[in-house]
Amino acid sequence: SARGKKGRGAPVGPRAMFTGIVEEIGEVDEMLMDIKTPGVSLTLKGNVVLDGAYEGCSIAVNGVCLTVTEFRNNKFTVGISPETLRLTNMGELIPGSKVNLERAAAMDGRNSGHVVQGHVDDVGEVIESWADGESLFFKVKVPPRLMQYIVPKGFIAIDGTSLTVCETSLEGSWFTFMLVDYTQKHVIIPSKKDGGKVNIEVDVMSKYVENAMKSVNERLERLEAKVFGSEA
Repeated sequence: SARGKKGRGAPVGPRAMFTGIVEEIGEVDEMLMDIKTPGVSLTLKGNVVLDGAYEGCSIAVNGVCLTVTEFRNNKFTVGISPETLRLTNMGELIPGSKVNLERAAAMDGRNSGHVVQGHVDDVGEVIESWADGESLFFKVKVPPRLMQYIVPKGFIAIDGTSLTVCETSLEGSWFTFMLVDYTQKHVIIPSKKDGGKVNIEVDVMSKYVENAMKSVNERLERLEAKVFGSEA
């Protein structure tokens, strides 16, 4: 392809990473059942994300890291596994659907968002949205298991968009976020109505902290058992 090696360049490292800064809004061209697997073959229209594209490169579609299997002119094709269809809102796409698109980031480039893996944790549901001046607020309900990773002022990726959490409710299992005027014009989230589904990826750093603390807590428990056991 003439698109060659330009653009962001190939990402450095064993896995693709993203920033959550959507590069363009693409459109679904075709969605077909894959006769070789129980998954789906998805063809999309895009321009910016195909600058520097090559077969096997990664592109985030609504926050889902997918591998390009074919591309030509302004269209590219990716495969979606049954597991991805179950855990994301990708199964709701139809020809004409708008999607957020982002190329994998070069590791030596700037990151104006946060570290986004493209590994969606689950689907959230928009339960309320409202305008406040030029800002647009959303309240999203998520599975309770995800709330331990969602904190006020923390990062979260919604349909692949890097955003900041505003408020949270552990009891109600919801959180809110806000879109400034500029962001509203460059992502698909404003089109979501009450009941709409959004892909949720929590900040991976919170998972690393949880894993590290689990190890620390286990050592403390063993130490306490040893100390109090010897006193007995």
